[in-house]
Amino acid sequence: MPTYEYECEKCKHHFEVFQSMKDSRKKTCPQCKGKVRRLISGGAGLIFKGSGFYITDYRSEGYKSAAKKDSSSATSASPAKSTPAKPSSNETGSKK
Repeated sequence: MPTYEYECEKCKHHFEVFQSMKDSRKKTCPQCKGKVRRLISGGAGLIFKGSGFYITDYRSEGYKSAAKKDSSSATSASPAKSTPAKPSSNETGSKK
């Protein structure tokens, strides 16, 4: 859902609202009930990782190998199924 920035023309209160693109814009300030205007936002930065993106497909071979190593270490970091430990030789003996 997009974040929209607003500023009150009366009290200069600056606030953000998470709302759907279908929703109508806010018209009143939540503090003084004055008229608000929607500001132009810079948006969010994006980072494209993995193959299939121009920025990574045409990188140097060193970068590509480091990216592969990074992605493979992330998948291998997932917890593996543990097997129950075998009892040691002292634990298998009978009680006296």
